[in-house]
Amino acid sequence: ENNDDGSSSQGRKKVWSSFRGNFGKRDPHYEHGGYEPQPSHLEDDETVSMGNVQEDPQVRHTPYSTRCNKRRVKRHNEGHIHITVWKGRKTLKKEVGENTQDGTSGSWFKITIPYGRKYDKAWLMNSIQSHCSVPFIPVDFHYVKNQARFFVQDVGTASALKDISYRICDDENRKISIFVNPSTVPYSVRYKLEPEEMEQLKLTMNKRYDVSQQALDLQSLRFDPDLVGHDIDIILNRRNCMAATLQIIEENFPELLSLNLSNNKLYGLDGLSDIIEMAPTIKVLNLSKNELNLVWELSKMKGLKLEELWLEGNPLCDTFPDQPTYISAIRDCFPKLLRLDGQELPPPVIIDADTPCLIKPCKESYKGSETLKSLVLQFLQQYYLIYDSGDRQGLLGAYHDEACFSLAISFNPEDPAPSSLCEYSKESRNMKKLKDLSQCVQLLKHTNCDIVCSLCVLPKTQHDLSSLVVDMWFQTEKMLCFSVNGVFKEVEGKFQGSVRAFTRTFIVTPASNSSLCIVNDELFVRDATPGETQSAFSNQETFSSMPTLSQEQQEMVHAFSTQSGMKLEWSQKCLQDNEWNYTRAGQVFTVLQKESKIPEEAFKQIT
Repeated sequence: ENNDDGSSSQGRKKVWSSFRGNFGKRDPHYEHGGYEPQPSHLEDDETVSMGNVQEDPQVRHTPYSTRCNKRRVKRHNEGHIHITVWKGRKTLKKEVGENTQDGTSGSWFKITIPYGRKYDKAWLMNSIQSHCSVPFIPVDFHYVKNQARFFVQDVGTASALKDISYRICDDENRKISIFVNPSTVPYSVRYKLEPEEMEQLKLTMNKRYDVSQQALDLQSLRFDPDLVGHDIDIILNRRNCMAATLQIIEENFPELLSLNLSNNKLYGLDGLSDIIEMAPTIKVLNLSKNELNLVWELSKMKGLKLEELWLEGNPLCDTFPDQPTYISAIRDCFPKLLRLDGQELPPPVIIDADTPCLIKPCKESYKGSETLKSLVLQFLQQYYLIYDSGDRQGLLGAYHDEACFSLAISFNPEDPAPSSLCEYSKESRNMKKLKDLSQCVQLLKHTNCDIVCSLCVLPKTQHDLSSLVVDMWFQTEKMLCFSVNGVFKEVEGKFQGSVRAFTRTFIVTPASNSSLCIVNDELFVRDATPGETQSAFSNQETFSSMPTLSQEQQEMVHAFSTQSGMKLEWSQKCLQDNEWNYTRAGQVFTVLQKESKIPEEAFKQIT
C-alpha cells in the first residue's frame, strides 16, 4: 500500500505545481524518505474490472466480499452509489476460510469508511468503538483519498464491525457506512521491527533524550551513526518505523514535553497521528525542514495541546498569501499555540477547548449556574433595550444567519368580539385558527433578515423587566434553551397603553464575543389579566430624589430604566452624562455592559 495516497486531497491542486517539481526527484525507497513497497494487488483494489455490467432489479447491497468472476455491478451516478451483487454469496467466515490457511482468528481485515476523510480521527474511532460489540485495536489508521482506513485482526471483530455499518450518524445525521474486506497482513505488522532492532532504536533515542528539558531530539534520525552502524534503516514516513518510535516514546518517555522531528523528509502525518494518545503531554513540536504540503496533514494531530510549533522549511509555508492567514490556519489546528516558527503570537482569542462553551447538564445541581444566569440576564437586558428602542434593526446581530422565528396569539373561537391583538393576528401561526396548513410554512420567518423585518412591523413596546420570570430548562455544551415570561405595554397606535403578557422561548448557542446567538425564537402573546395589568410597572421607583428634572426628562429616565434594567438614579446619570441624548446613552450603555464596566448594584432585581 502506498502511504503517500494518504496525504492527497482536493486542496492538493493549489500546491500541485511546487509538489510536482520535487516529485520526479523522489526515489521510491531511499532518497525521499522511503515510500512503502507497493503490493501488486493486496490492499488497494480501488479499480475493478467492469465487465458484465447490467441492470438487476433484485440488486442487494453486499459490500463484504472477495474477488469472484461471477459478479454484476449496478451503478447509480446520482449520489455516487456503487452496488455490487455477488452470485453464490458466502458468509464472511466462509469467505475468510477460502482466503486464509485455516480461517482462524489470525486473519486480517481491511476496514474502509467512505468519505471518512472529513471526520476527525478521534471522533470517528470513538464512535465506532462505542457501537461495536467487540473491543478491538485498530492497526495502521490512515486516509486514502477520501476514505478512512484501518485494519483489524480476527473474524469476530470484522463481523462485529460489519454489523454496525449505517448505524452511526454524524453531526448532519448522515449514516456512516463501513466496508469490511479480507486483507493480507498490514504493512506495519508485516515489516515490524525485530526485537534487536527495537532495542537498538530505544538505545539511540535514549542518547538523544534531554532529561532536564524532557526533550527528545529525533532530527535526521535515519542517519544516526548508531543506527547506520547496525544497518537499521529508520524511515519515519513508513508506518512500521513511526509506530515503533511512538511505542518507545510511550513506554520510556511518558512525560515528554518537546519532540524534534525536523529533517526527516516527512510528507504525511498519518503515522504520527497516534501521538495524541501515546504522547499527550507534548507542548513543543518541531516539524521544520520536512516536505509537508498541506495544512490538512496537521489537522490529524488536532488533539495535541501544542504551545510551540516549528514548520519553516515545509512547502506548505509558501501556500499562504500572508503571515496572518498562515497563523490563522495553524491556530485552527492548535488553538493554544503561543509560538510559531520561533515567533511569539498574540494571545489567542478563543474559548478554551477544555472548558464547555456553556455548562454541562447535571442531575442534582448546576455547577456554574451563576455564570449562566449572569450571561442570560445580560443577554435579555441588551435584547429588550434594543427591542424597545424603536429601531429593532439593531437585533440583526443577535440572530444566527439561518435562525427561525414564529409568533402565536391566543384564540378563542367562541369570542365574537374583535381582539385587541389584531396587530399580531396576521403573523400568528396558531394552528387552531389556520385553515390552510401551508400558511404555517409561510409564517415561519427564516434567516435573521426576515426575522428582524417581521419584528419591525410589530407594535412598539415597553417591557417591564422587573416582571420577567426566566427559566433555563435545557442545556448542553453547545446549546441553551430558556423561556421568558413577563408583560409589556404598547407605547403608540390604536391600542397605546394596552398591557400584554408574553412568553418567549429562546434556543441559543455561544457566540464568539462571549454572548449568545439566537437560533430559534418563539413568541406567544396574549391579553394581560386584570391582576397582571394592575401590577405592571408597579415596581418603578419614584422621582422624589430628582425634583429638578422636567416632566420630559423624568419620562426619559423611566423609559431608560425600563429598557436598560438599571435603577432610576443610574439611568438618570447615564442620560445626564450623554447630555440627555437618548440614543447615544443607549449605545454607551450597551458598550459598557459588554465590557462588564457597569456594577451589579446598578441593576434592578430580575426574578
